[in-house]
Amino acid sequence: MHRVRTSLPYFKQFGWEAEIVAVQPLYTDIGTDDLLCTLVPKEVKIHYVRSLDKRITSKIGLGAVALRALPFYRAYVNKLLSCNKFDLIYFSTTQFPVCVLGPYWLNKFKVPYVIDMQDPWHSNYYQGKPRNEQPAKYWFSYRLNKFLEPVAMKAVSGLISVSEDYTDQLKNRYPNLQNVPAATITFGMYKDDVGVALENSFPSILDKGKINIVYAGRGGADMHTAITPVFSTLSKLLQLQPNKFKNVRLYFIGTSYAPANKGTASFKALARQYGIEQYVIEQTNRLSYYHTLNTLSNADALFIPGSDDSRYTASKIFPYLMVGKPILGLFHPKSSALKILKDAGINTAYDFDTISEDNITAFINGALNKTSQTIYVNADVLKEHSAEYKTGLQCQLFEQAIKYANNDLPIF
Repeated sequence: MHRVRTSLPYFKQFGWEAEIVAVQPLYTDIGTDDLLCTLVPKEVKIHYVRSLDKRITSKIGLGAVALRALPFYRAYVNKLLSCNKFDLIYFSTTQFPVCVLGPYWLNKFKVPYVIDMQDPWHSNYYQGKPRNEQPAKYWFSYRLNKFLEPVAMKAVSGLISVSEDYTDQLKNRYPNLQNVPAATITFGMYKDDVGVALENSFPSILDKGKINIVYAGRGGADMHTAITPVFSTLSKLLQLQPNKFKNVRLYFIGTSYAPANKGTASFKALARQYGIEQYVIEQTNRLSYYHTLNTLSNADALFIPGSDDSRYTASKIFPYLMVGKPILGLFHPKSSALKILKDAGINTAYDFDTISEDNITAFINGALNKTSQTIYVNADVLKEHSAEYKTGLQCQLFEQAIKYANNDLPIF
């Protein structure tokens, strides 16, 4: 919902009125952040649907909220579409199974739909990898995604994605998508977010007596390529000058999507291999959005590790830019995130092929010596990646999708 939340204040100025249909928070495992609602325009209608109780469905292995809420979405939105005139249905979520309702609503109510691919849905990335590197319930989720994705894609009228590779992959997989309007739109920066984060108090998870270099985001074995050179360099620095670097701490926060206190650490074992486990703090529990922003704002420096999958885009890199702290970024050479950071003026963003121990050492020294307390992001980049600008791009795609649907409505 992050993209939608930052777009809601601007939809109206581009000629669109939005209504939200979401699952009641009590049915999800994800922590809630009441502050997020304070910036939603008051005129926006928010509808909540129920879900099957996970305490019951988990006994048969069904945990995903999208699957548990699917019949309730169907029934509730049927009523909305029966009683009101809507021009478009916009699926903007990583709970992709709900998107299979798009073809059903198109057929029943003749309302076209757009899908926002914030992550890959069906992917072969983990095929053939060791089981300990695969996500939980991978055998089931892989087959379910392989079955459901083509159902949703058979009649979609528009695609938005955070990475052009995601769209290209879909068009290669499904010939019917060749002429479907598509746009690559990363998440936008909402100008008031940092202010809200700093105006409110949150429990501090950082050690104020240390030099804290922080990453907040998902974990995974696919990030080990980016993290290994940092761990290796810090290990050598501690061996050479232990007194100088003994106060450096690397934080990895919110690395698991699992319910609170049930996540598996992604990076602690790797830190142990390099003998620096006491200098690496990994918290699998996720923080609320504003708590995360507050934590990033109070760090000495920030670290953004990328995936070894070239298609992966760190779509949430913009909070890092917003807080104005020094950033060390390390990405696949083909990652779009690398270009975004460099265009923004971040000269400490590297790819896997060019990063050196000297680069990492210089960054850590800068954090120790506090020689670079803030960064100054290119103003044109800030405007180009603002939530307002990104909302305008979404609305352009909406218009294209409606025109496409009117000329090419499928017949079931």
